[in-house]
Amino acid sequence: VISLFISMALYSKLLLFTLFSLIQMTREQIKSSGKMIKKTCTVKNNLSEDDVKDVDKGKFIEDKNFMCYIACVYKMGQTIKGNTINHDMMLKQVDMMFPTEMKAPVKAAIEHCRPVAKLSKV
Repeated sequence: VISLFISMALYSKLLLFTLFSLIQMTREQIKSSGKMIKKTCTVKNNLSEDDVKDVDKGKFIEDKNFMCYIACVYKMGQTIKGNTINHDMMLKQVDMMFPTEMKAPVKAAIEHCRPVAKLSKV
């Protein structure tokens, strides 16, 4: 299970910054949305800020609450469908939300991880 989370480390930073929006967001708005998701999911899963501070660096805790935190982030970002990463939804969110200069690198990260995500279910 941990290998799934480690292999999806590139997703975690992206997913912390995803929420549906009908307008493009600035980098600051994306960061703010990510903080809101992080706070909600940390509280919901009885974790501290310290427990999740290194998620975007690919450091994961082998703990049920931590794994539920990751699932919460994915669900709040609406990037999971039937316990499977929904790449198409992620790409649509990037098109809708992200500033133009961020779209290409974020989409590249999503595509880079696509084969790894297919190996396991969340």
